Amino acid sequence: MKKLLLIGSNQIHLKNYHELVAGFFDEVFFITNSTPSLVPTESMALNFSLKNPIAGWRTIQAIKKKIKTFHPDVIHIHQAGSFAFYTLLAAKKFNIPVIVTAWGSDILISPNRNFALRSMVKYILNHADYFSSDSGFMAVEMNRLADKELNVLIANFGIDSPSVSVAKEKIIYSNRLHKPLYRIDKIIIAFASWVKKNPDWKLVIGATGEKTESLKQLAVDLKLNYKIEFVGWLDKKKNEEYYSKSTFYVSIPESDATSISLLEAMAHGCIPVVSDLPANKEWIENGVNGIIVNDLENLFNSIGAIDIEKAKSLNKKIIEERATKESNRRKFISLYEKAMHIKK
Repeated sequence: MKKLLLIGSNQIHLKNYHELVAGFFDEVFFITNSTPSLVPTESMALNFSLKNPIAGWRTIQAIKKKIKTFHPDVIHIHQAGSFAFYTLLAAKKFNIPVIVTAWGSDILISPNRNFALRSMVKYILNHADYFSSDSGFMAVEMNRLADKELNVLIANFGIDSPSVSVAKEKIIYSNRLHKPLYRIDKIIIAFASWVKKNPDWKLVIGATGEKTESLKQLAVDLKLNYKIEFVGWLDKKKNEEYYSKSTFYVSIPESDATSISLLEAMAHGCIPVVSDLPANKEWIENGVNGIIVNDLENLFNSIGAIDIEKAKSLNKKIIEERATKESNRRKFISLYEKAMHIKK
């Protein structure tokens, strides 16, 4: 009987990942930082804050106890932060392979904030057995931080191929979270300028977050009430509907690894307009199958120059070759098999 201990902070990401590899393990136990609601019932919530050493010690002891009683064949931690740090401390005396999946900000941003976080990430990279990253760029950065070659699998959670084709409308779609990192305000400001010369276009903003109300107020202040639609948090079906009918997809975070939403947009024939980040360049060639921008004030000025049909065709081919769920499932299962075989 094969058992997986799956640990991470974002329940929807854990749920999606579990669905990706479902069936390979006979039992899966989840550990998160909040009362589980999206993950299966076999789960527990612990305090992974770095601010309280006593709480941290209790978390380590709780993980250690769960390892002893559950007897996992593999421990897989999502995000190279406090979750990985506490788990590695708890698991260090057990002969169990530990895999860490990096998400992006944990490698690209956190180590630059202060010495303590940098030291923690270095510890994680030097003590886990295997790693996965959804971009080659991030894998290079992981090797640099660890000061050695790591076992890094390049894989993502994969996406479903769309089953139907829908006629495109003059819609630009944004669905990243309403947090400062994703710069939704810059999208609104750039659209306000661009739409004056392109009045038949509409900006649809999905998702929610701490900045939602201020973003809505910004749209009102710029007199864009009838040109911008806030549609809130969407389920999978509704999100795919917007991908399918939107001509362009916009995502301009300050930092990011490979975004699943970018891959979903490409699969649905939605041409990406993205920030100039290394991970984006692994999928997008500027002016060919999408647009990479540096000038955020003129975010949409180049979209008229791209051959939309050619870009859609190329993106479909890229997704089929590199980003389907089945192709990425095979990658992760191969990693599990390798980890369990070597530890025997």
